[in-house]
Amino acid sequence: MQKSEEKKPLRPEQEQPRQPGIESEMDPKPVFEKKNVPVGKLMDRVAVITGGDSGIGRAVAVAFASEGADVVIAYFDEHEDAALTQKHVQEYGRKAVLIPGDVTDEKHCAAIVEKAVDTFGRLDIVVNNAAVQYPQKNLEDITAEQLQKTFATNIFSQFYLTKAALPHLREGAAIINTTSVTAYRGSGHLIDYASTKGAIVSFTRSLASTLAEKKIRVNAVAPGPIWTPLIPATFDAEHVESFGSDVPLKRAGEPVEVASSYVFLASDDASYMTGQVLHPNGGEIVNG
Repeated sequence: MQKSEEKKPLRPEQEQPRQPGIESEMDPKPVFEKKNVPVGKLMDRVAVITGGDSGIGRAVAVAFASEGADVVIAYFDEHEDAALTQKHVQEYGRKAVLIPGDVTDEKHCAAIVEKAVDTFGRLDIVVNNAAVQYPQKNLEDITAEQLQKTFATNIFSQFYLTKAALPHLREGAAIINTTSVTAYRGSGHLIDYASTKGAIVSFTRSLASTLAEKKIRVNAVAPGPIWTPLIPATFDAEHVESFGSDVPLKRAGEPVEVASSYVFLASDDASYMTGQVLHPNGGEIVNG
């Protein structure tokens, strides 16, 4: 009788000490770029991307640049990651402005938009992507401080940045919000995080309704398990090792596999879509 093969880990065990994590310290490094032949879907447009230094945000910034966009990369304090993202954007002949700071501060969000408009003279795309998550086994373990931090980063910042951007957005502009599969299936160990992601879905749909008259489209992307710095900065080494193995495709996705959803929603290809959510999640079935 043959012995069953020992299941190989998807990646080495690893942890990072704090969020949102450092991409350059991950093993393996996330895949954030696909060398396609660009067709200029976003030619000369200007995008602001929060959490744009690494993970999904980096992949989106590079994908936007490959299609002709200049980008403003708002990030917390991961300067090395942000500089590498800027370098890859510039390799496509596009500009990348780096703005470190805390998006939970409404004045900082206003400053991000002001810098974008002062630099490029316009703003066409807003990507609300910054997020944190703090796993807890029980609701009772979620402190008021954690609750406030999670909501301030994940959803309040989206209100702040979008509010600041709206006076500068013209007909045809696009707002894209990063929600999560947890908004639809819940998460027993990420109750506050999943709650913010549910709020983002409602924010997206409500704002889409409000801005339809102005022909400004508002959509969202709900990724499943994606290999980003937030994972080793959030979970213990054992969890990281098998992260993503429970979805139908049996693996975590790479940021590059999500970025195309943002390119689509930002471009004229999605001209008849607003108030919608795309689900690059490895095959999880969700309702809504």
